[in-house]
Amino acid sequence: MAAVGLLIPTAYFLEGGRSDASSDAPRPQHTHLTAATHTPTPTHTPTPTPTPTPTVSRTEIDVPATGSGTFVTARAGGETVGSGSHPLRYVVEVESGLDISPSQAADEIAAILAAPRGWTHDPGTAFRLVGAGAAHDLTVKIATPGTADALCWAGIQQDTGGEYNCEVPGGVVVNLKRWVKGSPTFDGPIHDYRALIINHEMGHFLGHSHVTCAGPGQLAPVMMQQIKGLHGCVANAWPYDRYGHFVTGPPV
Repeated sequence: MAAVGLLIPTAYFLEGGRSDASSDAPRPQHTHLTAATHTPTPTHTPTPTPTPTPTVSRTEIDVPATGSGTFVTARAGGETVGSGSHPLRYVVEVESGLDISPSQAADEIAAILAAPRGWTHDPGTAFRLVGAGAAHDLTVKIATPGTADALCWAGIQQDTGGEYNCEVPGGVVVNLKRWVKGSPTFDGPIHDYRALIINHEMGHFLGHSHVTCAGPGQLAPVMMQQIKGLHGCVANAWPYDRYGHFVTGPPV
């Protein structure tokens, strides 16, 4: 793995960077690791040895307020997913010192982009995960809230308030808090919320702009800023519904 510094803009695919910043950002608390405990095994008596209390597993990832500002690139690469003739090549980087494996994060992102209801349902779209040193079109960074804010401000002069992701020239910045904790507006597994993050930001690089809810009870489009409120829609992580129809709404 190669440590690299903060993202240097190399290409700007759209007319401007975007973020989901809002003045009414939710303020969830930091998580902490749980210490393991065991029931001691008695040795002074012939009675049967009690069964030890199972070790408490670490199910939450710590979210420090800020980090090193340097990144580790996933040593990864994969086959092209989708049938488009010009795959969007991307690398995945994780801020150094975090309790996240860059390669596992890259694998999870690759699986999201290869999903049947993802962007590759469009026959003109394709993605390819590449590793450190390979030519690429954009970088997906997972960063602590403080580092994410710095990157978003440097890239698009947008105050993300320690809470939001953003698109910057040549890349996507994923706030670790959102990657770990999800969103109060999204009722579902954390992997599904991560799918919403990736599909929303990749949608920008594919040329899609923000839209809003099409009507009460309908699926929320992935290009809707769902963390700001669903406005009657149902939370949804995928560009297409189960019937293969593209989910969209009125432009913002």
